[in-house]
Amino acid sequence: MKEWLEKVKSLKKDQILILLLSGVLLLIIAMPEKETKENTGTNITAAESETVSNTVPDERERLELQLQNLLAQVEGVGRAQVMITLKSDGKKIVEKDGENAQEKEDDRQEGVSSSSQSVRSSESTVYQRDGQGNETPYVTERQSPEVDGVLVIAQGGGNTAVVQEITEAVMALFGVEAHKIKVMKME
Repeated sequence: MKEWLEKVKSLKKDQILILLLSGVLLLIIAMPEKETKENTGTNITAAESETVSNTVPDERERLELQLQNLLAQVEGVGRAQVMITLKSDGKKIVEKDGENAQEKEDDRQEGVSSSSQSVRSSESTVYQRDGQGNETPYVTERQSPEVDGVLVIAQGGGNTAVVQEITEAVMALFGVEAHKIKVMKME
């Protein structure tokens, strides 16, 4: 014990500090985590639809804000307000495992032969688990929401050249027909 104390006393301040910090780090790593168990007995499809409904307004607002910021940088547009309506919420395509089975039957009775063929196919959704053991469908592709109409209120909305530029920009960005885009002059 005395030898150990003598070795500690002979250490430099930097070495003692490193030893103390590594000891604290080991204590933090060894501490048990509190697990919060929530009721996960909800239906997966309900959780999916809740997630989609929470993200769609965010997606719409993000598109509106991006368009508004872009239009504000265009000469003659000035300040602008944008409203976008969506035709669809977009799609999430989930990974599926599929099985196909083919059966062929031959029936021969008293000189008459018949054959029948049946095809069975089944699909099952692939799920992924998170850290708490919750399962969610594995999404392989996300398609953006489809824009149905756009309203732009801009300070330069009284100028026909500016209105034409805004209309063409919206058509190019969202693939919306011209009759579904309205540009108005801001007060």
